[in-house]
Amino acid sequence: MSSRHERRYVEIANLTKAYPNPFGRDIEVVKDFNMIMRKGEIVSVIGHSGCGKSTVLTMVAGLNEITSGSLAVEGRQVSGPGPDRAVVFQSPCLLPWMSTFENVMLGVKQCFPHGTRKERREICEYYLNLVGLADSMKRYPGEMSGGMQQRVGIARAIALKPQVLLLDEPFGRLDSLTRMDLQDVILDILDREKITTMVITHDVDEAIYMSDRICMMTNGPEATVGQILDVPFARPRQRQEVLDDPHYYDFRFALISFLEKQEHAKDSHVAAVKERLSAPEEAGAEKVSV
Repeated sequence: MSSRHERRYVEIANLTKAYPNPFGRDIEVVKDFNMIMRKGEIVSVIGHSGCGKSTVLTMVAGLNEITSGSLAVEGRQVSGPGPDRAVVFQSPCLLPWMSTFENVMLGVKQCFPHGTRKERREICEYYLNLVGLADSMKRYPGEMSGGMQQRVGIARAIALKPQVLLLDEPFGRLDSLTRMDLQDVILDILDREKITTMVITHDVDEAIYMSDRICMMTNGPEATVGQILDVPFARPRQRQEVLDDPHYYDFRFALISFLEKQEHAKDSHVAAVKERLSAPEEAGAEKVSV
């Protein structure tokens, strides 16, 4: 039987991000975002551009200050960045004067300061090998393709042995074949390492293939969790088996239908929120949600 901490490994409660508004009330970009993630679970967050997906991820990562709400990992409240949460961004952000090995070692040294030189080297070599770069450890970023650079970014994040992995549209700049290849690379690693993972994506097929659950976000401002879709395909997954499963297209229809409804509701929602934000706030009046 799994423990409570495994069932509620990551607890995100009423996470809210507001920005100052010189013309009235603060603008709540994300409001009351709630999610519980099991240990080892992969959850995708999907929604239209600008809905606040990446804002949620950067708050969870500790890179963006939380206006209100809370975040706990394995029952421990956290705030600010930490090695327990590693991020892979759309751009790998490698240091160009360092080799592949050195880019990974940079984080390993910080997270394992008491490890021996041999132990740290073995960690770097192990994770670079997992992402298929065993023969490219001495190459520099400028000598590698975008897909290879992203593999380095993935290895650098996983080598920190984080409790939570945060992927912010990590394949957004890649061609479709490279994208599919790296999806399989990450899934293979996650199946081995059992790392709890949040994936930010705008790609419906990617969300279905990679996830155990998909969180659909409403449009902003005041974006929040709209629906949660369970994806019960067994792991490890084979792409063709997933595509051949008749439920795949049911999931796809559900996601697209939700996104289409959000698109239709977008204009009226934005107009209503703008009207309320620009209205003078009466003393003692309760804040009305749209």
